[in-house]
Amino acid sequence: QVQLVESGGGLVQPGSSLRLSCAASGNIVNIDSMAWHRQTPGNQRELVASVGSGGSTKYAEAVKGRFTITRDNTRNTVHLQMNSLKPEDTAVYYCNAERVSYLSGKDYYSGFNAFWGQGTQVTVSS
Repeated sequence: QVQLVESGGGLVQPGSSLRLSCAASGNIVNIDSMAWHRQTPGNQRELVASVGSGGSTKYAEAVKGRFTITRDNTRNTVHLQMNSLKPEDTAVYYCNAERVSYLSGKDYYSGFNAFWGQGTQVTVSS
């Protein structure tokens, strides 16, 4: 199986920066897309940023120019650098990996699938 573990959340003041990290583990052959989503109470989870295996990125309008997503394909990690944080960025942030090819025992898995981390809380407040 594939597991995602996030780190780097916390409580910060408006205007501050945080860097979230996520590491995927397992017998991974390839990860097509890695992304960060966020969710606040009573709301649906929303895409914050995504990065393809070739490096193409996509950002939500609300974070463009402030957040940067990067990934290291050799380490199966993805990072989210968050600058100029605002109170409205407060949420639980989830790491996501999609279309993961991996080995489990003697079996090879590929195709559409999605794995999620447990989430990390980001709170922006003065």
